[in-house]
Amino acid sequence: MGDNRNNKIINIKEGRPFRINIGIVIFLVILVYTIICIFMYFTQKHIEGHQVKIGALSSNNIYKGIALRDEEIVTANKAGYVNYYAREGERVGVGNLVYTLDESGRLADYINAETDSITLTTRDLNELRTEILGFRNSFDPKYFSSVYDFKYNVKGTVLKLANANILENVDKINSSGLSELISFCNAPSTGILIYSVDGYESLTLEEFTSDLFDMKNYEKTQLISNELVEAGQPVYKISTNEDWSIVIQTDQEKADELLKAEFVKVKFLKNQDTSWGEVSTYTNVEGEIFVKLTFTNSMVTFCTDRFIDIELILEEETGLKIPNSAIVEKEFFIVPKEYVTQGGNNYGYGVMREIYGEDGVATTEFVETTIYGETEKEYYLDDMVLRIGDYIVKPQTSEKEALSKRGSLTGVYNINKGYADFKQINVLYKNDEYSIVKSNTQYGLNVYDYIVLDATTVVDDEFIY
Repeated sequence: MGDNRNNKIINIKEGRPFRINIGIVIFLVILVYTIICIFMYFTQKHIEGHQVKIGALSSNNIYKGIALRDEEIVTANKAGYVNYYAREGERVGVGNLVYTLDESGRLADYINAETDSITLTTRDLNELRTEILGFRNSFDPKYFSSVYDFKYNVKGTVLKLANANILENVDKINSSGLSELISFCNAPSTGILIYSVDGYESLTLEEFTSDLFDMKNYEKTQLISNELVEAGQPVYKISTNEDWSIVIQTDQEKADELLKAEFVKVKFLKNQDTSWGEVSTYTNVEGEIFVKLTFTNSMVTFCTDRFIDIELILEEETGLKIPNSAIVEKEFFIVPKEYVTQGGNNYGYGVMREIYGEDGVATTEFVETTIYGETEKEYYLDDMVLRIGDYIVKPQTSEKEALSKRGSLTGVYNINKGYADFKQINVLYKNDEYSIVKSNTQYGLNVYDYIVLDATTVVDDEFIY
C-alpha cells in the first residue's frame, strides 16, 4: 500500500479551471473607453454655448489731448545765472519775487555750499512724491525720452526748494557782498509759474494738425536753476487765466455727438479727477477734425503738462451682452404681410403656395414657415421650405406673386431647444469684443438664453449634442 502511494504521480495543471482577472478586465474597459472618447473628441464638431446676460458697454473714449493755456513767456533782460525762488505750479502776484539773476556766478557756489545744511519740509517731500507718482502713472516705454524730462523736473524741483530755503536768509546773501551783482526779478502779472517752454504756448485751435500729436516731434526745454542764460532767453512762463482747454482729434461721428451734448464729463487719467468741458470743434483744410474741451478749473493741477490723457464719460449702453463671434448674417424671403396667414394642424404661420397636379390644374397648399423678423409692411420668412420662383397666393383672393425678394437679418443661433435656431438681434452698441443688443424683442433673445458662441461652427437647424 505504501509503495503504491509513493509511486503515484499527480499532474496538478490538468483539469485546473481558467480564472479571469477582474482587475485586468476593468483596466481594458477603461482603456477602450478612453480611446473612444479621445477619438470622438478629435473627430466631432465642437460647439460651445454661451449664456446671455444683462450687461453694459462703454465706448473706447480715451484720447491723448494737447493742453492750451494763456501762457506768457518771460525772458531775461540781461545775461547771468538764474536761481528760482518760487515753486513751479505756485500762484504769484504782481511784484512777487520769482528768480534772481546773478551776473558773477558766485551765488551758485554760495547756494551749493549752503545746500548740505538744508532739510526739506513735509510739504517739500510731498511735492517730490507727487511728481514721482505722476511720472510713474503716465510713463510710456515708447517715449523713453520722457525719463530725461522727469530727471530735469526733479532736479529743478529740488534746486527750487533749496533756493527757497536759502532766500529765507537774505541777510546772509547781503553780508556776503553779492547783493550788488544780483538782480531780483519779480512777476509782471498774476498767474501760475511754469519752468519750461515747448513752442506750443501761442498755439490756437485753428492751427492744429495731426502732426502736433506726434510726441516724436515734440521738444520740451526744461528751465533749470543755476543755469547761465543770455539776454532775451526764456527764464519762465506764467499762465494768467484759470480757464484752459484740451484739444483732441476725433472722427466726424464722435465730433457731432460731442457737439450735440455741448458739455462733456471728462476724467483725467493722471489723477482720476473729473471735470466738465464745453465742446467746440474745428476742421482744418486737410479734413482733420479736432474737438476743443474748455474747462474753468483744474488748470493748476496740469499746468506743467502739455499732453494729457483723458477719458470722455459718455452714457453707457445697457442691454443683452453677447460676444461678437456669435453674430451672423442670414438671408430670408421678404413677403408682404397680406400674403401670410395661419393654418395647418398647429395653426401656425405660413403662406399659400400654388402647386400643379398631374392633370395640370393649379391648386394651393398651406406651407408653414417661421417668421424671423418684420417691418411695417413685410415679413422675413424662412427659406428652408420655400424656393425662388414659387408662387404664393394672397388668402381669400386669386392674387399671386413669385418669391424673389430677399433680405438679410443680423442675429445669433439660439440653442435652448437643442438645435441651432436663428434669432434676430437689434445691436445698440458694439466694441471689438462684445455687442449690446435690445432685450425682449418679438423675434429676438431674452436674458439667460443660450446661444452658439461661434456662429461659424453651426448651420441652420443643426442639432447640438
